[in-house]
Amino acid sequence: MIKTDGGEMPGKRATLADVARLAGLSTTAASMILNDRPDTRLSQAAHDRVHAAAQALGYRPNVAARSLRTDKTHTIGFISDHVATTRFASGLIQGAIESAEAADHVLLVLETGGEPARESAAIGAVLDRQVDGIVFASMRARELVVPDLPAGLPVVMLNATSPRHLTSVLPDETLGGRVAVRSLIERGHRDGIALIGQNDEVERDAFRSVTVSRRVAGVRDELAAHGLTFLAEESVWLWEPEGGYAATTGLLERDLPITALLCMNDRLAFGAYQALADAGLSVPGDVSVIGFDNDEVAAYLRPGLTTMALPHIPMGRRAVELLLHPAEAGEHLIEMPLVKRSSIAEPRIA
Repeated sequence: MIKTDGGEMPGKRATLADVARLAGLSTTAASMILNDRPDTRLSQAAHDRVHAAAQALGYRPNVAARSLRTDKTHTIGFISDHVATTRFASGLIQGAIESAEAADHVLLVLETGGEPARESAAIGAVLDRQVDGIVFASMRARELVVPDLPAGLPVVMLNATSPRHLTSVLPDETLGGRVAVRSLIERGHRDGIALIGQNDEVERDAFRSVTVSRRVAGVRDELAAHGLTFLAEESVWLWEPEGGYAATTGLLERDLPITALLCMNDRLAFGAYQALADAGLSVPGDVSVIGFDNDEVAAYLRPGLTTMALPHIPMGRRAVELLLHPAEAGEHLIEMPLVKRSSIAEPRIA
C-alpha cells in the first residue's frame, strides 16, 4: 500500500512520482538515478534515498512505457524444437537465460516439437510481443528452415544453421575430433584404434547434422597428422547403445589387436562397454574407450567415460550476446572441453 495525503490506496501500483516524492527529489532526478544515468551530479545520499524509496514502495518500472520511449521491450524470443523438453540440450536455455538476465532482458521460451504449425504459432507469439530479437535453437546441430520474418529483426541460430540467417553458434566439432584422437595417442594408442559409428549418410545430410562431418574430419585429420589410420571402422546407422553393442561385438569377433575404441557419441560407447564386458574384457585394462557429447550417464559408468562435452551453456550465453551486441555474421564456434574420467589407459598390446 502507498501512503498518500489522502490515506492508504489499496492495490495502487507505485509510480516514479511516488518514489520521487518519498525521496524528496524531482521525478526527473529519480528517473536518472533509477536508470543509472551517468554524470547525474546528484549526491550519493540522493541515490540512497531514491533506492530506499523504491524498495519501500515496491516500485517496478513500467515496461510498456519504457518500450514506447526506447522502442525496445527487453524481451528475447527463444524458439526451439525439443530443447526445453529434453535434458540433453537444456543447457542451451540455461546459458541463454544467464546472458539475458545479465543484460536485464527476459527470455520468452517456446517449444515447437519440430511441428510447422506450432513453429508458426510460436513465431506469431514472439512477434506479437515485439521481441528485440529471436534465437532459433535445435536439440541436434542441424540446418533449419526459418519462415519469413520482419526485415531488420535480429536473429541468431543456436546449435543450428540457416542459409537466410548467417549468424550461428555451434560447437567446434573439428577441434573436438582432433582432441579426442590426441587424448588416445598421448596415452600410447597408435595402430590399434578402431572407430565405432562411421555413417556416410549422416555426414552428408545437413538437415540431420551440420557437425558430424566436422567431427569425423577432425578425427581423421589428427590421425593423419601422426601418420596413422584406424585399425578398423564399424558403420552404425542409429547411434544408440544397441548399435554400439553390435558394432563392438562384430569387431571382437574379427580378433583384431584393438587397444582403443573411439565412439562417435557416448550412447554408442555405452553399448561398447557392455559388449566388452560380455567378452570378458575390461575398460581400460584391455581396451580404452572415448566418446562424444558428455551424456549425463557417462559419469555413472564404471569406469567413468572420458568424453568430449558439448558446450551447451556457453553456447546459449554466446547466442544472446550476439543477439544484443551483433558481431560479424558467420559461425561462432565454442570449444568442446575434454572431460577426463577413467576409461583411457596405456595399451597392453605393444
